[in-house]
Amino acid sequence: MDRFSLLLEALSWVAVVAFALAGALTASRKQLDPVGFILMASLTGFGGGTLRDLLLGVPVFWLAAPDVVAVTFGLAVLTFFTAHRVERRFVIVLWADAVGMALFAVLGAEAALRHGAHPWVAVLMGVITATFGGLIRDVVGNEVPLLLRKEIYATAAFLAAVVFVALFELGAGRDIAVTIGLLSGFLLRAAAIRRGWSLPAYRARPGRDYPDER
Repeated sequence: MDRFSLLLEALSWVAVVAFALAGALTASRKQLDPVGFILMASLTGFGGGTLRDLLLGVPVFWLAAPDVVAVTFGLAVLTFFTAHRVERRFVIVLWADAVGMALFAVLGAEAALRHGAHPWVAVLMGVITATFGGLIRDVVGNEVPLLLRKEIYATAAFLAAVVFVALFELGAGRDIAVTIGLLSGFLLRAAAIRRGWSLPAYRARPGRDYPDER
């Protein structure tokens, strides 16, 4: 395995840890038991990739990755006993999640291309991989999904996937496409975190009055 692949492997573990912790912290806010912590961590960590693989009609990735499952379960149980300490360092989890989001968007898009998906389908699969685990977690946890808030999150995942797919289709090497796609998504998310950027929300306005129809 070359150095770039080793770096992606390391970042993938950072992403798994960040997503699992985010799910477990949701469980702590809901005051769930250890099984609930494992469920929420697993939904966040595997939900997006699972949906991607099911839509693509390929084997679900985590069924062949027992080490990833074991780490997620272990983190969930550990967080059950230490959630109050993890919350104090939430900013670390937030930045690790930003890295994970961008990485999963790129790798999800790459996986779709590898299985013959159209480029725009690959972009969609990248966004699903990066964000739908959190969406499922929030729905199960009875919270407003992050995708439906004003935060720039899915937009950053979309940018990462689009940049990667565009560069890859134009003939750029995989390393270049992955790197620039990842950085694009991460930097947008980072700017949103640091500067408080958000998308504009719809503002209610008076409805139109229609004349009575005769």
